Amino acid sequence: MHKINIAIDGPAGSGKSTVAKEVAAKLSYLYIDTGAMYRSLTFRALQAQVSEKDEQSLIQLLKEMEITLKQQRDGEVQVLVNGKRLGEEIRTQTVTAKVSEVSAHRKIREEMVARQQQLAKQKGVVLDGRDIGTYVLPGAELKIYMDASVEERAKRRHLENIEKQRPSDITTTKEALKRRDELDRERPIAPLQQAEDAMLIDTTNATIEEAVERICLIAREKENEG
Repeated sequence: MHKINIAIDGPAGSGKSTVAKEVAAKLSYLYIDTGAMYRSLTFRALQAQVSEKDEQSLIQLLKEMEITLKQQRDGEVQVLVNGKRLGEEIRTQTVTAKVSEVSAHRKIREEMVARQQQLAKQKGVVLDGRDIGTYVLPGAELKIYMDASVEERAKRRHLENIEKQRPSDITTTKEALKRRDELDRERPIAPLQQAEDAMLIDTTNATIEEAVERICLIAREKENEG
């Protein structure tokens, strides 16, 4: 048996991050939270009053940031920037509204991808995002594309915000997801799309547990193939 790399892509709210964390925990793999990496830069840009459109200033900020991902015993991933822990502050609607534009810059993606690929060299990692199977890890042994209707995704995101005591309105959330989808699918660098060899999992009417079990079953088969 040998460990493999697992790439999980999909639009915001499709459940990919939750699934990726649980798959990593069940397989004893490392979960690499790529979204948190981009959110950390966006949060830092907001602090420094750097525009999401200013690629040169953003890349300079990024080069000054050491982003560390530490997996906790419960499977959660702790994000540290220059040794300082970041938590809910990178999940606010303010950050969410800017992160797509920040992550669309070529230089930003190239630097982030290089960091993610370095982490994945060890094998036994699960990455989720929008371009993992097509751009970050095109050689991943298992590729998944998770999707769900925008109505279902908005409902999940709204409930998540309420649960974590973040301000939330389901109509606003739905419109924000539509805009995020448009930005992600139309960006010139590594747009959101399903890799040709990725397995589609639609979670509109499926539970997270069902998706996790399905992915783990396929992953174990691929581990044994090696």
